[in-house]
Amino acid sequence: MTVQLEMPVQVKATAPSATKIAFILVTSLFFMWGLSHGLLDVLNKHFQDTLNVSKAQSGYLQAAYFGAYFIVALPVGIFMDRFGYKAGIQIGLALFALGALLFIPATGAGTFFAFLGALFVLACGLGCLETAANLYASVLGKPETAERRLNFAQSFNGLGAFVGPLIGGSLFFAPPVALVGFTIDPVMLTYVCLGLVVILMMVVFAAVPLPEIQAQSYSSEQEGTSRSLWSHSNFTGALVAQFFYIAAQVGVGAFFINYAIEHWSGLTTQKASYLLSIAMLSFMIGRFVSTWLMRFIPATGMLIAYALINAVLCAVAVSGIQEFSVYALIGVFFFMSILYPSIFAMGVRNLGAHTKKAGSYLVMTLVGGAIAPYCMGAIADVYGTAMAFIVPLVCFLVIAGYGIKQRREV
Repeated sequence: MTVQLEMPVQVKATAPSATKIAFILVTSLFFMWGLSHGLLDVLNKHFQDTLNVSKAQSGYLQAAYFGAYFIVALPVGIFMDRFGYKAGIQIGLALFALGALLFIPATGAGTFFAFLGALFVLACGLGCLETAANLYASVLGKPETAERRLNFAQSFNGLGAFVGPLIGGSLFFAPPVALVGFTIDPVMLTYVCLGLVVILMMVVFAAVPLPEIQAQSYSSEQEGTSRSLWSHSNFTGALVAQFFYIAAQVGVGAFFINYAIEHWSGLTTQKASYLLSIAMLSFMIGRFVSTWLMRFIPATGMLIAYALINAVLCAVAVSGIQEFSVYALIGVFFFMSILYPSIFAMGVRNLGAHTKKAGSYLVMTLVGGAIAPYCMGAIADVYGTAMAFIVPLVCFLVIAGYGIKQRREV
């Protein structure tokens, strides 16, 4: 008997210009959550100084932020199955804006947990956006170029991550601003402005029609046989690899400023924030350069090489060599550049009707970013920040293992 399967594939027949506009708009979402993540890494050190929290406690910022991804990813995937990608994006933008504006009452309360609540709501919105945008970008073109297309879109995530620490370093450590008889906290002002920009984006997305993704039917004779999602090793392996990748990326970013101050004599917190911005610039350049290289080098080969190089660079960080090890950490950002989108694209390849659900599960693995910073902070409080970088070192070895396995199976 022939079994009919549904596979979300390419965009329904539309003008090429409509597809380009949709891709540009979706790419803007990658920039916005990169910006938000860049600000978060500066908040770690800011709250350590202003609210007197320990390094381990500051890791709760990432726990709230990336824990939200774990909670919302599957529900928003189900929601998009019924109402479409555009509705998922609009819900995400609304929560993003609400979370940013909640910095107003959080600043009034002046407690660490009030800020955690605001960041949690904001990150729920980002979880919706990440689930929708990664899947949408991956199907706005030919399947065989999905890794390249997703890496290109994610390059603007790197641009946002570069701008974030620049803004945070310039504003977060500045004194409060007196304006018309009111004292305005610079952190609150930054997030309120961010919220207003996101509201404007909601209006744009509401006004512009996005190309519809249509399912394409084909028989099990073409696919082979109908298979459970969990029988696809590229997907199950990607779950593990993505969990460890996010743990590594978030952990390295969260404690970069602490590490730079401790291993670069005379470096101030503000200057360390600017160094983090340079690291994010390295990340962005890595995305663009590596996306171009993928025209000539298989994605799996680059994944393996980049993961192993990062393991070596993390070993240099653990050694704690003054200044040189800070440069090594900046190098880590370059070689992290293509890991997330490459693992994501490999994980959802050839999954047919399971694609949306698989994408939701992969976004849930961002919970790795909620766990690693606390573990690294606990190690740093006892053994020093350098020793904490043993955590991302192990993570990169796991990612290399996934790449090796995928290369054998392709």
